[in-house]
Amino acid sequence: MNISYNWLQNYIKIDDSLDKLSEVLTQIGLEVGSIDNFQSIEGGLEGFVTGHVLTCEKHPNADKLSITTVDIGTDEILNIVCGAPNVAAGQKVIVATVGTTLYTPDGSFQIKKAKIRGEVSQGMICAEDEIGIGSSHAGIMELPEDTKVGIAASDYFKIEKDTVIEIDLTPNRVDAASHIGVARDLAAYYKTNYTLPSVDIKIPEEESFKIDVEVENPEACPRYMGICLDNITITESPDWLKNKLKAIGLNPINNIVDITNFVLHETGHPLHAFDGDKIKGNKIIVKTEKQNTPFTTLDEIERKLNETDLMICNANDSMCIAGVFGGIESGISKTTKRIFIESAYFNPTWVRKTAKSHTLSTDSSFRFERGADVNMAPYALKRAASLIQELGFGEISSKIVDIYPKTIEKNRVNFNYNNCDRLIGQKIDREEIQSILKSLEIDIIEENGEDLILEIPTYRVDVYREADVIEDILRIYGYNSIKIPEKIEISVNKLHKPDNEKLTNLISDMLVAQGFNEIMCNSFISDKYFDDDAGIVKLHNPLSKDLSIMRPEMLYGGLESIEYNINRKNADIKMFEFGRIYHADKSNNNISDIERYSETKQLALWISGKENPLNLNKKDEKSDYFYLKAYLNNVFSKIGIDLDNYEFEIISDNRYKISQKYTINNKVLVQAGIVSKKVLQNFDIDQEVFYAEINWDTVLELVKGINPIYTPVSKFPAVKRDLALLIDKNISYKKLQDIAVDVIGKNLTKINLFDVYEGKNIEDGKVSYALSYILEDKNKTMTDKQIDKMMQKLMKAYEEIGAKIR
Repeated sequence: MNISYNWLQNYIKIDDSLDKLSEVLTQIGLEVGSIDNFQSIEGGLEGFVTGHVLTCEKHPNADKLSITTVDIGTDEILNIVCGAPNVAAGQKVIVATVGTTLYTPDGSFQIKKAKIRGEVSQGMICAEDEIGIGSSHAGIMELPEDTKVGIAASDYFKIEKDTVIEIDLTPNRVDAASHIGVARDLAAYYKTNYTLPSVDIKIPEEESFKIDVEVENPEACPRYMGICLDNITITESPDWLKNKLKAIGLNPINNIVDITNFVLHETGHPLHAFDGDKIKGNKIIVKTEKQNTPFTTLDEIERKLNETDLMICNANDSMCIAGVFGGIESGISKTTKRIFIESAYFNPTWVRKTAKSHTLSTDSSFRFERGADVNMAPYALKRAASLIQELGFGEISSKIVDIYPKTIEKNRVNFNYNNCDRLIGQKIDREEIQSILKSLEIDIIEENGEDLILEIPTYRVDVYREADVIEDILRIYGYNSIKIPEKIEISVNKLHKPDNEKLTNLISDMLVAQGFNEIMCNSFISDKYFDDDAGIVKLHNPLSKDLSIMRPEMLYGGLESIEYNINRKNADIKMFEFGRIYHADKSNNNISDIERYSETKQLALWISGKENPLNLNKKDEKSDYFYLKAYLNNVFSKIGIDLDNYEFEIISDNRYKISQKYTINNKVLVQAGIVSKKVLQNFDIDQEVFYAEINWDTVLELVKGINPIYTPVSKFPAVKRDLALLIDKNISYKKLQDIAVDVIGKNLTKINLFDVYEGKNIEDGKVSYALSYILEDKNKTMTDKQIDKMMQKLMKAYEEIGAKIR
């Protein structure tokens, strides 16, 4: 956002240098991005002077050129070759001396001493358009006869010079998105006052032209104001107004539009001027239109309206998208004679949704969607009307319309001095705090010892907590005024704590080395992937319909990436992502937002396509679940966790065709499996996708308790035996594992599930498991007889729970 230094001085007197002012602005939260010079004419007319044409003769070698001698107030008389048809001796003119730069719409060029058709030319006698004063190029610009010679053109034309301060506003500080807003903050810092221009307007007793207003949707438009003006003259704005707008990067259009833009950047409150004769039925209705109603905006683009787009309508048609963009049919034109000026307060959520859905971003929507000041609406309206009246561009013809059915109350905040000291880290004098609060226009409603009840001005839409008030106090008091403590007391936790970033990088490096690509998906996704909103964190003001919730799972972002790659002939994919998922506890209305919302760090892996595409040394095989499981084991093995030590169950759900779900202390450690075809259909993916989601926060908790212990390699050989079991689906792998541990005991070193099958030739309700057992005796070599005895006991134990040995 650009702020004009000269314009700012209309509201507050600043004695500091620009460098110091820049430091102050940054300190109080209005970070200065850059400081640039502005001149009302590009180049500031440097090198241009007034001159007197002494002689003028025809050029001997060119019919359309003249040779002149020009006095510019120096000892040297200049010879200048001129092509203008109206040049003549005795004229007072503007001369561009050698070395002067001329700026044109096509670029710039420098005046040089040159020979033109054999005659020396030491400058240029200029036309209006060549110096930027006007648009005429019919001939040189003639000055009055009494013009003094040798005056700098910048002084003669009174070129305005200004300094433009670019402020990088944070999204919450819309209150400072204006010159008055910045002046208000500076006044708080400098402990001085800022002044607002007078807005005295004369309201006529009899209304010669008026517009009736009806607000059908007070939720979307809590306040709507307007005033009518008659006998309007559409013309250019005065120079002072055009220069102020040009300084901040706006192009002047006409006097009425320029005044509404001026008031917007002065007060921060958007206005809109309608051509009064185009308001059919002399009535404005604030309402929504039907879905897909066509509407053509000022940029001549026809847009299809949503049923949630608030519109400003006349008796028959829509005229404007409320708070966002005007319509092509109702704007100010050269023939406008009567106007209606709108000053409203629109609901930020409604404006934001409309602006995002139509991909529109205007000065108006920027302010309304962040929260305009409802109490600035009357001042801004009167300010625009008074300027039009004072400058003679029109007359007020109606009373002010103000539809404000439900007053928006000022927010109240409970404040405690001790909390302020604690958060700031230093005790600030109570009188100093109260002085800062007063300078910020925060009223103290009640004081009880260390406790205050504060009333926040309506323009501070971002201040609604005690911490927000304390932050405001600190930025005015000065961050640099806080003393650095001589010593800092900290508590040292001697317990082992895993380094989250180190472990994250360790696993990332390992996966990348094994052929995975790391992806980073948006934390915002579409709610279309979910049948209900249980546990889902919805956004109040989503950027678009496809980014309406915070992801409760990481699966869908990866599937979008897989779909994107498959559509571009890259179907063999291994990807991973470290990210966060979000949940809301909607079952309990008696908990705070801090307790209601939670986020969890996850590691997600996706595999699809072939294992080894285009590899001569390995078979061209499709990926399967066990390919994914191998990588899962690698991940957990790398950080010292053995998955076989944890309970798991085989389940199918909305996401998975079939999956393994490992849990510990009722917390999910990892779930991995085959993504269901129903889910894949949403992405037009017709190949299998294998997906695993690891709860990284749970992993970190486990790692805390792991102390690696060296175990020497056994001197005696291990033996592997396999079993294929047909069992009921409701019997978990964990139960099979527990039976094996009880029966075989310490000689069982590892058990692994390496195949799961159900379907053809398997009766309903049954599943086939293939398991391998590693048997080992640390003290001697096991015999076949011992091993067979152990396995017979194990098979008998399995048969007792209904298993069939295949």
